[in-house]
Amino acid sequence: MPQQHFSAITDWVFDLDQTLYPPEIRLFEQVAARMTDFIVEALGVTEAEAQRLRRVYWADYGTTLAGLMAEHGIAPDPYLEQVHDIDFSVLVPDPDLAAHIAALPGRRIVYTNGSAPYAARVIAARGLDGLFDAVYGVEHAGYRPKPEPAAFDTVFAADGLTPARAAMFEDDPRNLRAPHALGMRTVHVAPEPAPGPHIDHHTDNLSAFLARLTA
Repeated sequence: MPQQHFSAITDWVFDLDQTLYPPEIRLFEQVAARMTDFIVEALGVTEAEAQRLRRVYWADYGTTLAGLMAEHGIAPDPYLEQVHDIDFSVLVPDPDLAAHIAALPGRRIVYTNGSAPYAARVIAARGLDGLFDAVYGVEHAGYRPKPEPAAFDTVFAADGLTPARAAMFEDDPRNLRAPHALGMRTVHVAPEPAPGPHIDHHTDNLSAFLARLTA
């Protein structure tokens, strides 16, 4: 991974779930269970049907919330509050990751399909407080989710970010298509690589990847 690939980068954009913490922590499984519970209560369906809808809406709309809003007129804020009411104690601070993020030159940003208050709790639990210049949640995109190009356009315009001088770190390969099209350097963070011309780099260890950038 040539360091010169990132030599012009001034803005570093990080997804949250399963990017700023490893997937084996399984935090998002708690969120998924809360989503299922919400669907059962809101739509009066069985748990099996709620799980099916959660998966279908995620695949078709980018997030379960986007599907619920489009198909059932669900209000987003009560949903976000309920599904993010989880146990954050499974997260532990990562001093190495904190040091490598702090060493990045320029601005550091979190952009998640979750809510900004939820992101703040994850960031704090990971020992990453004070490292980011901005934290954007789905509410900052008008509740439009990644991977919609309009969601990225809204958040990046509000931030003043110049995509050609930015890098995006993300676990969901779908969510790297729009950033790549905008001219951003894209990094897929996941145990296994995903194919596609919209993915410039892959890593299964974000901290080690950043260490090589800032060495």
